[in-house]
Amino acid sequence: MQELIDKLKAEANLNDDQALKAVEAVKNYIIEKFPMLEGAVANLFGQS
Repeated sequence: MQELIDKLKAEANLNDDQALKAVEAVKNYIIEKFPMLEGAVANLFGQS
């Protein structure tokens, strides 16, 4: 997940907190819309 946070910081000019919140929002959105993928999403993004 850190790699994605670093990419958001570099490419979208976000600070640490903004990038982390963006990743969490995407992660939660995917789980909400596709609950059957929760395990895969947890593995992809890491448990946090």
